Amino acid sequence: MVGVPKLNPADAVAAVRNPLDFIAARWTPSPRTVRRAALAALVMSVVIVVTGGAVRLTGSGLGCPTWPECTDGSLTPTNALSYHSAIEFGNRMLTYVLCAAVGWAIIAARSEKPYRRSLTRLGWAQFWLVMGNAVLGGVVVLVGLNPYTVAAHFLLATALTTVAVVMWQRTREGDGAPRPLVGKAVQQLVWFLVAASLLLIAAGTVVTGAGPHAGDSSEVKRIPIDWETVAKLHAVLAWIVVTLTFALWFVLKAVDAPKGPLTRTRELFLILLGQGVIGYVQYFTHLPELLVALHMFGSCLVWIGVLRVLLALRERPAAALDLPGPSAEMTVGTRA
Repeated sequence: MVGVPKLNPADAVAAVRNPLDFIAARWTPSPRTVRRAALAALVMSVVIVVTGGAVRLTGSGLGCPTWPECTDGSLTPTNALSYHSAIEFGNRMLTYVLCAAVGWAIIAARSEKPYRRSLTRLGWAQFWLVMGNAVLGGVVVLVGLNPYTVAAHFLLATALTTVAVVMWQRTREGDGAPRPLVGKAVQQLVWFLVAASLLLIAAGTVVTGAGPHAGDSSEVKRIPIDWETVAKLHAVLAWIVVTLTFALWFVLKAVDAPKGPLTRTRELFLILLGQGVIGYVQYFTHLPELLVALHMFGSCLVWIGVLRVLLALRERPAAALDLPGPSAEMTVGTRA
């Protein structure tokens, strides 16, 4: 058993003034722990999207009709409310789990030795995105599930996933200057893939806003566009993304690219094929809730796959670190 060190008054004051510095001075996580913390934040960013979709697909979007309380005068559902309230309230509670995961990532990044400012900043960026999306989620409820705010809610969640993926990748890299592993032509092709994927996601939010799953059993305003027409546009964009991914894989093979970009591109192609099957089946079966939920999960995986392809195009070695020693020629320095 390891004894818990006693805190003197000075320690208590220091912990209150700057808890992150206090923890960092007394704990050094292993690189594996930092990677796991970043991965936990990424996983929760996907979970919150999927559970948010479950709220909408079960018609529980207004299960808690107000915000930040669930009902007027009560933070939790009352006995008079239905199971929709429990579903909506449960999704709200998962936000605290997400905050805990992001908080762990921030603490682990801040406590790692040597200190890496870039990792800590990525953790804090996730925190503020979570806070912003929580407020936006409240606005969604207060405006009666307006489809434009619902779309913005999803896009902000996608931004959170983006930062979480970058942080997870950075935990496995150094802080040296990035070195490209492929030529500029390949990099440009990947940026076209990223842009097409963003358009695909944006079109998906329009399909959602115009489609039949409004998020509540009552009459909810929809985007005044024929959802089938937008769904066909969404499918065209999906084929563009698939084509660009296949072209990228072909080019990478032709230029004998390193294994990393090839592997990530192959993984993305397989994810896209699975997502395409789900998309077409749900369209021709009139959007059953379970398949729509799987499609939302797949959209998260597609975007994560695209980002991993982009990040695999370069490597970041460890930054040069000069350690203090007896020689006068040696200096101490690290790169932020």
